[in-house]
Amino acid sequence: MADYQDEAEKCERFLQEFVSLDRNEEGDVMSSMKYVDMLQAVANRTRITFDISLDDVYAHDKDEAFVRKIENNTSRYTRMFCSVVDKIIPLPEVTFEDDDVRDVLLDHRMRQNAQRQAQDPGSSIRLNDAFPRELLRRYELHILPRASTKALPLRAIKATHIGHLVVVRGIIIRVTQVKPHLVVATYTCDECGLELFQEVTARQFTPVNVCPSKTCSASQAGKARGKLNMQNRGSKFTKFQEVRIQELTEHVPIGHIPRSMKVYLRGELTRQCTAGDVVTIAGLFLPTPFTGYQAVRAGLIADTYIEAMSVHQHKKSYADYVLTPELVGRVQREAQSRDIYGRLARSLAPEIFGHTDVKKSLLMQMVGGVTRTMPGDGMKIRGDINICLMGDPGVAKSQLLKHICTVAPRGIYTSGKGSSGVGLTAAVLKDPVTSEFVLEGGALVLADMGICCIDEFDKMEEADRTSIHEVMEQQTISIAKAGITTTLNARTSILAAANPAYGRYNPNKSPFENFNLPASLLSRFDLMFLIIDRPDMESDRMLAEHVTYVHQHGKHPTLDFDVFDPEFIRSYIAQARRVEPHVPEELTDYIVNAYVSMRGEENQNSADTGTYTTARTLLGLLRLAQASARMRLNGVVAQEDVDEAMRLMHMSKASIQNSRRTTAPVDPISDIYSTIRDFSAASGNVTIQYSDILPRVLAKGRTQQQLNECL
Repeated sequence: MADYQDEAEKCERFLQEFVSLDRNEEGDVMSSMKYVDMLQAVANRTRITFDISLDDVYAHDKDEAFVRKIENNTSRYTRMFCSVVDKIIPLPEVTFEDDDVRDVLLDHRMRQNAQRQAQDPGSSIRLNDAFPRELLRRYELHILPRASTKALPLRAIKATHIGHLVVVRGIIIRVTQVKPHLVVATYTCDECGLELFQEVTARQFTPVNVCPSKTCSASQAGKARGKLNMQNRGSKFTKFQEVRIQELTEHVPIGHIPRSMKVYLRGELTRQCTAGDVVTIAGLFLPTPFTGYQAVRAGLIADTYIEAMSVHQHKKSYADYVLTPELVGRVQREAQSRDIYGRLARSLAPEIFGHTDVKKSLLMQMVGGVTRTMPGDGMKIRGDINICLMGDPGVAKSQLLKHICTVAPRGIYTSGKGSSGVGLTAAVLKDPVTSEFVLEGGALVLADMGICCIDEFDKMEEADRTSIHEVMEQQTISIAKAGITTTLNARTSILAAANPAYGRYNPNKSPFENFNLPASLLSRFDLMFLIIDRPDMESDRMLAEHVTYVHQHGKHPTLDFDVFDPEFIRSYIAQARRVEPHVPEELTDYIVNAYVSMRGEENQNSADTGTYTTARTLLGLLRLAQASARMRLNGVVAQEDVDEAMRLMHMSKASIQNSRRTTAPVDPISDIYSTIRDFSAASGNVTIQYSDILPRVLAKGRTQQQLNECL
């Protein structure tokens, strides 16, 4: 049996003698008394969490057996460390201007003790005996696992892990509201004035109602004892939150359903994660008996939960990204380099052949435009970009969606046939803690400030697809269910993939007959690409060589540049999203003329174009131009950004308009020559200005370099 007195002395020596070696900004090694400094910070009330790393415990004495004892009996050693901290905590070095409730109670109790000792000099009353230690503590002690400890899947946690410090990895599927949890209850007697404290260690407790003091019973002979009243201001509450963690998809065996487990978060660990986050949680694996009606059915069976000690998020949102100075410098250097836009786009899913313009559009979607809020009435203009990929089977639509979910910090993947309207928006469920009706967000709510990828978009039921309309434009979800009337935020970009109505695209049918989607939904997509699988000798050969290379070597073919890893792409996008570009006044006429010309072209070719040009198209043009400016880390939208936005829009429309043509594609040089010739005939001038013809060439999806080659 362990000698816990000896163990407590080890804990005390560790906290007082451990020396930490760290490097400063100049690279010099600096030593510090890590835990002595933490104790002083707790005493000065500038720090709340007191985290003890088991790596430090092992590094101090190289005592593997001591570390194993802490890992296998963490609850006992947590209480032991708390007792040691209470014993050795120093006096504060600063004076506190504002006294809180505990300071007032301590001062009041000290005066009472002084009066009692004056009346009875022989009595010895210690302050720590009068107050529970938990009431005096102003810190939260956590024991952190060793860095070498591997995260376990939920199904690998067995009965042998009860009471041990475990590390699990999974996805958060439910998060409750933060509630106050009673730790120490304070009572006062309305007859004798006794002050009584009751420590609460479980989820349920029985309040004390009758005064137990001898003074009260003696003075009230023959009468009932005084009644105790709970003093909320004198009691201690801590923040409490219950979350449910579910095992990741890759951890679920074939044919099984994912398992989930409750996790209790207290104090500063609350509000660390939201539903949809992939996290690693370290904590105590403990049993808890069922209560209420469940206890009758469960009998001797107990439920299990994890008492969290630390929470680590794997993919943070762009706003939470903290870039190191080295990473910021690399981002700035790459932003000034040649064709960073094209290289970042080609770094998205390099194993997938081609689709250059589609990848550029997906990169624009992750960067996004700027969300504007009008100062007067608070009306919002969305900055998120919505894209639809319509195409034949086998053109890597689903693979692109999966890759975007991997790269984006907050990406939710769902399939159309397996998603209901409630599953996409929000469902009303009964909270297991409070038994109240609460809202649980669906896929669109979980993807807030991220990207929601919906595969098999065409196979969704019409009633379910209607629920997306509000999200795509207003970016909210209005709910009126079970007495709950509210509006949820769904500030997400929609990336949808769909097959044509006939499985493959039928060139003998009109685009609308192939799409089989309502016009109100199509107009909400900023870009809509039609990817058709046409036989072509040269492109088919290149595709086959690319695919066979990937299968032979397990990686993509070597490109003419170093492919950026997903972590750098996330960092670059996080830095780009901090820029809020604006449209200068001199570009206003250029954008207006571009929009008017697009409307004019559609009016001339109104017969079955398959596309809509509305005011939403103009807003989409501005969003794409802002995203292009963000890619350059520039705060001002330039003409080249508008040209790139128009080019992407034209390429997305051209893919639809060219779908019915069965002839060979037109040579770019010949197409530009025809454009110049038509413009000359329309204007009646033999001499044409370069600045007049350039916008028309760019509007047709050609580049300035191709125009120079034609000339």
